[in-house]
Formats: sequence, C-alpha cells, structure tokens
Amino acid sequence: MSIWSKNFTVSDLEERNKGTMIEYLDIQITEVGDDFLKGDMPVDDRTKQPAGIMHGGASLVLAETLGSTAANLVVDESRYQCVGMEINANHIRSVREGRVSGIAKPHHLGRSTQVWEILIYNGEEQLLCVSRLSVSVLKRF
Repeated sequence: MSIWSKNFTVSDLEERNKGTMIEYLDIQITEVGDDFLKGDMPVDDRTKQPAGIMHGGASLVLAETLGSTAANLVVDESRYQCVGMEINANHIRSVREGRVSGIAKPHHLGRSTQVWEILIYNGEEQLLCVSRLSVSVLKRF
C-alpha cells in the first residue's frame, strides 16, 4: 500500500526542483516506491570540501532533499506543508568521485510531525551516511 497522497512521476519532481539548490547540485530523484523515495547526486567541485572528498554538508543537502520532498508528498499539499525541524547525520565513510545515492523511508507519519531515515551509499553500495530528518506538518494559510 502506498503512503503517497497523490499520483506523481519523477518528471513532476524534476519540474518542482527547477531554479533551486536541488537543480544546482544536480540532485536527481530516481525512483519512487510505495514507501520510499530514491535519488542521487554527483561528487564534484560543487559538493567537495578542500580535502577532495564529499563535504558532509552536501550529504545533508541530499538527505534533506529526499526526506522533505517525500514528507510533502505524503500530505495534502493544498492544505499542509512540511518543513524541517531537525536533521542529523553520521558520516561513516568518505567518497572522492562518482555519484552517491540516497533512500528516504519514514519512521513516523503523524498529523503534526514526521520522522524520516535517509541512508546514503556510494557506487559500490557501501554505506556513507545515516541521517534522520524530523519535519513539522503545518497548515497552509
């Protein structure tokens, strides 16, 4: 059974992200499942720190993108919007090149809060980062 509040495609999400940091960093939503959202991002000059490895903040941008996008797709967006309250990350290993991928799955989908876990992997499917995002579900005015 699907958790999403409406039908949408990956192309719909690409359109939504135009003109944002998501587009600038070339974050791509790649797959939508019944209870998960997947996406990826390049490791390049936009996402690296001076030491030549992916910046930890870039991992958080990918995690928050996947988690907050998913959170907003669970609610009726004509009545509610989801905004981040807190995000954390444990960086387990580094990466110097290629693309990293993430998968967001919910832990809690409540009326006023949601909690999402986002796991980020390198191209060899090795775990790079474990992140948890808490969002507030707000009524639109």
